[in-house]
Amino acid sequence: MTWKSRGELPSRSVISQRWALFLCLGSFCAGMLFTTRIWTIPENNKGLARPTAAETDKLNVVSEGCNSRIMQELEMKRDKDIYGEVYKSHNSIQTLDKTISNLEMELAAARATQESLRSGAPVSDDIRMSESSGKRKYLMVIGINTAFSSRKRRDSVRATWMPQGEKRKKLEEKGIIIRFVIGHSATSGGILDRAIEAEDRKHGDFLRLNHVEGYLELSAKTKTYFATAVNLWDADFYVKVDDDVHVNIATLGETLVRHRSKPRIYIGCMKSGPVLSQKGVRYHEPEYWKFGEAGNKYFRHATGQLYAISNDLATYISINQDVLHKYANEDVSLGSWFIGLDAEHIDDRRLCCGTPPDCEWKAQAGNICVASFDWSCSGICRSAERIKEVHRRCGEGENALWSASF
Repeated sequence: MTWKSRGELPSRSVISQRWALFLCLGSFCAGMLFTTRIWTIPENNKGLARPTAAETDKLNVVSEGCNSRIMQELEMKRDKDIYGEVYKSHNSIQTLDKTISNLEMELAAARATQESLRSGAPVSDDIRMSESSGKRKYLMVIGINTAFSSRKRRDSVRATWMPQGEKRKKLEEKGIIIRFVIGHSATSGGILDRAIEAEDRKHGDFLRLNHVEGYLELSAKTKTYFATAVNLWDADFYVKVDDDVHVNIATLGETLVRHRSKPRIYIGCMKSGPVLSQKGVRYHEPEYWKFGEAGNKYFRHATGQLYAISNDLATYISINQDVLHKYANEDVSLGSWFIGLDAEHIDDRRLCCGTPPDCEWKAQAGNICVASFDWSCSGICRSAERIKEVHRRCGEGENALWSASF
């Protein structure tokens, strides 16, 4: 081998080593660059950042809260649906019960009327007419309690606040029935009964009851009146008034209309007097021992001069008249029949004004009285002579009645 050839071999070896070194370095750098671009997660891309353990727990709590709220809302909606169905079913049952109750009351009322007719007792033409014709709806029936000896009182009422003839028929068209209420004597068909029958033929304003008249039988008469009236006339209210009391009919109607939507109304001047145990005194209560110790008072009840009850209460009396207890005083008896019922007692002092000047002052102040009488006489003292004066000074005026709309 020549020297020249020996010198060329090292030169080529050195070059090859340098290029190999550059290639290695270049490959290493290229690999590093490539690896960094592929696997490094950009710091500014927070949406792709891996959540920490605290963040994961927080997300789990929020998720559980949302799920719990959704479940609660679903349960509340389900409960509302269930309550709604139960409420509808309850209303349907109540409506059905009320319908059945009304039918039962009507059936009992019809049976009571049939019994009155079969008994052969004196009854008015109203009863016989109601058997053959349908009933219409009235606002109120006013029953004026009277006796065989009260002819002058009846005439004084006819001459003042009770319309007569065609006017009374016109009043019935407005929805108001007015009748004198009386039974028959112990001797049926006797002179007393014939006198009433003659008076009725002249005026046509009596309601005859299947009842024997007597002062100690007022509780029985009151019970029979309401039972008979509710069978004859379908009215919202039934009123009882004595024949020695002055009444403003339009004001009475306007008063009752305000309570028309209520089912069981007992309205009057409420009182609670002492239970009188001493014999021989007026308003003596033989059954005083039922009201507790001596000196006790009665339960709240309306004074007997004038009061009104709603249709439901009158029907209740009609159905249960055979088992309702009668006390000595008729106003106490009526109050006792309602004491255990869900009845609303309304105390309206306009139903018990005094005679002039009391009722006159109230009328001048724009507070017209419904009824006026003297407490000292439990009615207008000497009413046959004085009721015209009371009517002139305390009456509402005839136009008030015919212009009133009930």
